[in-house]
Amino acid sequence: MSTCALSSLHHALKRSFEVLEQTQERWNGALSACSPLLVSLGNLGEQMRALQRAPLERTPMRAFPDLRPRLRFKLLQAADALVGKLLEQTSVLQSLRDMMSNQAAAVFQLYAQHADALELSSCLRRSATCPSVADMMGWLQDAERYYHNEFLKRKVLLETLRPNDVSDLQTSPKRWESLTNQRGDDCITETLCRVAFFRES
Repeated sequence: MSTCALSSLHHALKRSFEVLEQTQERWNGALSACSPLLVSLGNLGEQMRALQRAPLERTPMRAFPDLRPRLRFKLLQAADALVGKLLEQTSVLQSLRDMMSNQAAAVFQLYAQHADALELSSCLRRSATCPSVADMMGWLQDAERYYHNEFLKRKVLLETLRPNDVSDLQTSPKRWESLTNQRGDDCITETLCRVAFFRES
């Protein structure tokens, strides 16, 4: 019974690491798609700042008294459109986070179902080609936590971003970049390397 339970758990873990590999690739792709949008948003902030400071009243453009508000309206429209595109990418991140959470939950549920049949020694046993079940479940939990936290940080930033606030727009690229957790992504890569032989077995 223990062998059958362990085999089922190994199968579920292999599937989970396949999902993790797909998640990492799609996650980094979504983040890459956000970068130019944030740069454009920062540029709009610079344009809004320049518009505020431009002495239009001392130029031939003073013949158009509603020019400044019209230009500001156009810039705000462009900023809203960019924020909308960023929120679309955030929904991709959310779906990936949920997929990873569901996968981890399924593995832990399977472990709980077979807990009585699994010997502790079999869960702690590791070899050159197969990490222990305990290690792999720990790595899976770390990955789930990583994507959960990374999504929340970006969601909060975008939800608090005010397109009509020049400073918000100007600093948005740097604030987004400050959220980058390279160490976390490196840990995901390291985990996938650790389970490479296990997945092929």
